[in-house]
Amino acid sequence: MEAPPVTVMPVTGGTINMMEYLLQGSVLDQSLESLLHRLRGLCDNMEPESFADHELVYLLKGQQGNPFMLRGRRSLLHPTAPWHLRYLGQPEVGDKSRHALVRNCVDVAASHSLPEFLNEMGFRMDHEFVAKGQVFRKGAMKVVVSKLLRVLATGNTENTEPLSLSYLVELSVLAPAGQDTVSEDMRSFAEQLKPLVHLEKIDPKRLM
Repeated sequence: MEAPPVTVMPVTGGTINMMEYLLQGSVLDQSLESLLHRLRGLCDNMEPESFADHELVYLLKGQQGNPFMLRGRRSLLHPTAPWHLRYLGQPEVGDKSRHALVRNCVDVAASHSLPEFLNEMGFRMDHEFVAKGQVFRKGAMKVVVSKLLRVLATGNTENTEPLSLSYLVELSVLAPAGQDTVSEDMRSFAEQLKPLVHLEKIDPKRLM
């Protein structure tokens, strides 16, 4: 069984074969409004995007090694929009000079038959969840503040409960490989959100 979802980037259009630079943290429910107020002041002068997405995590188990994982996500606010299929590579966390976690990210639009296609390919759904929240932007940086909800009955996104008493906060940038200077910009931005939220370079393997 995989650890809790390590990213909940909403369905806002995919970028193929890029590197994702990522910092993560959390904020308690009672501190949410203070964080949103701070983000409105720091981010681009536009209304944040609201989202409500349903994500299904699929595994393909081989004879040896770790299972191959793919993520399918659909928008609950825009049911006719395409699904998104996402692959996240192993994080490169060893370089101490990088201020952010870095991993390969492949994101492509897909038809509504994506779950059936993955099942036919031998994948099996490991878990699912609903993510609801807002997206803020600061230049190339994206800040996602989301509440994660457990799906209590398989496939029924109306029957959910919160996973915790906090919101997940993610600061990310999609960029070509080698653009490590973006992690310095991310670190500087993250400093401005303290002490409301502490965004860190988190190794997902520590959550296993």
